[in-house]
Parts: sequence; C-alpha cells; structure tokens
Amino acid sequence: MFDTKVALIVRNDLATWQRLNVTAFLATGIAASAPEAIGEPYVDALGRRYAAMLGQPMLVFEADLAGLQTAYRKGLEHDLTLVPYVHAMFSTGHDEANRAAFLAEDAERPDLVGLALRGPKKAVDKAIKGLSLHR
Repeated sequence: MFDTKVALIVRNDLATWQRLNVTAFLATGIAASAPEAIGEPYVDALGRRYAAMLGQPMLVFEADLAGLQTAYRKGLEHDLTLVPYVHAMFSTGHDEANRAAFLAEDAERPDLVGLALRGPKKAVDKAIKGLSLHR
C-alpha cells in the first residue's frame, strides 16, 4: 500500500525512559521531513477535531551501537531520509544545543542511540537487515 517504509531504531542498552524519549524525537523528525505523509486530522463523533498523524506505520527496531552505525552507513549509501539521535543529546536542554552536540560527533562513527530512516521500501529493508523488532 505504501511506496516508502519508516523504521525507527533504538539502542538496546538504554533505560526505558531514554528509549521512549528517543523514539518520540525520531518520530517527530520523520513527520517533519515528510509532510506529504501526514494523514488527515481525526474527528470524533461530536465533531471535535484532533491533530493528524503520519499516515503510514512506523516500525520500531532495536540494535547495539554497531547495528545502528551499520544502518546509518547504509542509509547514507541509499540516500534515505535519516533522523539521527546521539548520546550527547541526552545532556542538552534545547534544539540548538542538540544540533551543536550532533555537529561535534565523529561524522563517520557517531555515538548513535537512535536512528530513523524513511525511503523506498527495498532501500530501508537493506539498511535494517538483520535487526530485530523492539520488544
């Protein structure tokens, strides 16, 4: 039904609150980068309107640092939309500081704790090959 696929990958050694936090931020990055993928607003039986959500599923996977870095490299190779989240961003308090923390990372081997990918199904599947769904 969809030409594209969305995968969120969260590092498997994080505390529960960190996993949830990273997942939420990654999802907002995908939504912001793909306005065409946003569905229509929801309306309840009384006519009240609610915010729209992404109109396609987002699958959540888990990986260790090496698995995240492999998916990152493959995502770059396949020109996928990438939303990275690095460990240093846990110690920042706002968006500008997050961008500075990301800029300071080793661009070839960032200390990723999360990564979202969106693009053609086959390309996303190649990037996440071997990863397990989050449990």
